[in-house]
Amino acid sequence: MDSLSFLIVSLISGAIAGTVLGLVNLVIVEPYLDRAIGIEVQHSITAGEEINPVEHANYRFWQKGGEVVAGTILGMAFGSLLGIVFVFGRRIIPGSNVKKALVLSGIIWLVIFMIPAIKYPANPPTVGDPDTINYRQSLFISFILISGFTALGLSIIYNKINLKPLFKLLAVSFIYAGIMVGAFIAIPPNTDEITVPMDLVNGFRIMSMLTMTVFWIILGITFGLIWDKLKPHETAQFKTV
Repeated sequence: MDSLSFLIVSLISGAIAGTVLGLVNLVIVEPYLDRAIGIEVQHSITAGEEINPVEHANYRFWQKGGEVVAGTILGMAFGSLLGIVFVFGRRIIPGSNVKKALVLSGIIWLVIFMIPAIKYPANPPTVGDPDTINYRQSLFISFILISGFTALGLSIIYNKINLKPLFKLLAVSFIYAGIMVGAFIAIPPNTDEITVPMDLVNGFRIMSMLTMTVFWIILGITFGLIWDKLKPHETAQFKTV
């Protein structure tokens, strides 16, 4: 496999999907952030803190501008992850490279985003006790790691089981579900009190879910299309152990 072509496919598809993610977030997610931050600022003013409106406006301007850049960088990181998974998983999944990339991006979306979001749904940045942020992040990351490494281990087992594909898929799916249910019960929930209106929180969660879902769909499609264009797998033989 041609390493340069592989990197181009992974990074370019990720950059495209990530840039779209950042732009879409500016349109449909940022209004919820503005509202949540506005509530936080009003609470600070009520508590007697001085807020410079010019500095605050400038900060939010640069923060929103950086969101597109951050989305591009995040997309490139996830594009690289999809690339690695695609190299080892493309032979298992039938169909075109676009279909293969979509299926694999959907699996990654499920494992590292959707399942963790059920346990720890997204909240606007101002929601939660600042003193517990490290604790909450450690719980969230732990759950993602359990989900990700469980899926990785089961993918290895999938390749070694001598059964029909449907039976293998059912077997690893049941094992994954059992492990994640156990993790869901064992790992403590987020107990921070939500002090902003629930319509704001629910709207933020729905929009965040929507944008991340669109991101993984775009990433899968662009990855498959660019792969078909450059065909890195035809340049040299990629050897796996």
